[in-house]
Amino acid sequence: MTAIHPQPRPHSRIHWRTPITMVILLGILAGGGWWGWKSLISSSAEQTCVEQQLPNNRLVPKQVVLNVYNGGARAGSAQRVADALKKRGFNIGKVANEPKGNKVDVAELRGATANAPEITLVAGQLNQKAVPVPDSRTDHTVDLVIGAGFGSVKLKGLPSVQVPPGTKVCLPVVHSTQPIPSGQNPN
Repeated sequence: MTAIHPQPRPHSRIHWRTPITMVILLGILAGGGWWGWKSLISSSAEQTCVEQQLPNNRLVPKQVVLNVYNGGARAGSAQRVADALKKRGFNIGKVANEPKGNKVDVAELRGATANAPEITLVAGQLNQKAVPVPDSRTDHTVDLVIGAGFGSVKLKGLPSVQVPPGTKVCLPVVHSTQPIPSGQNPN
C-alpha cells in the first residue's frame, strides 16, 4: 500500500562546518580589504619634502611648488596667473577650480604656516594682499586661490626671500616632466 500523504523526512544533523568556514573566510576578506585601504590612503611611497640648508640663505621661486586655484574669478584666470608665475621660475603643480568649491574675495595663500618663507615669496608676487591660511601641510607646497576681486601679479615680484642663517628649510620634491637620462644626477 502506498501512503496518500508524503512521509516526513527523517531529521538529519545540521552541518555547521560550511557556514562557519564561510563566516571565517568573509572575516579574513573584510580584514584584508580594510588593511589594504588604510595602507593605500595613509602611506606615501616617496618623500614629500627634503630638509635643506639654502645657499646664501635665500629661497628662490624654483624651489617652490605652487598650485593655483580659481575661487570665484573669471574662467581662465587661474591659468593666466599660473603662466605668469611659471615665467618667474615657480614650479606649477595644479591649475584648477578650488577643490572644495569655496569662494574667496581677493586671494588666499594656503601653506604650512602663515609666516613660512614660501608663503612670503608667493605673496611678494601679488598686487593685492592675500589672506594667509595655515593648514600644517607637510609637503610645503603653496596653494594660491584667486577670487573675483583679484587683479594681477606685480610686474616685478620678489626675486627671493631671506631665511635666517643656518636654518634648514623643507623644500618640496619637484618631479621633472622629462625623463632623466641614465647616469645623470637629477639634482
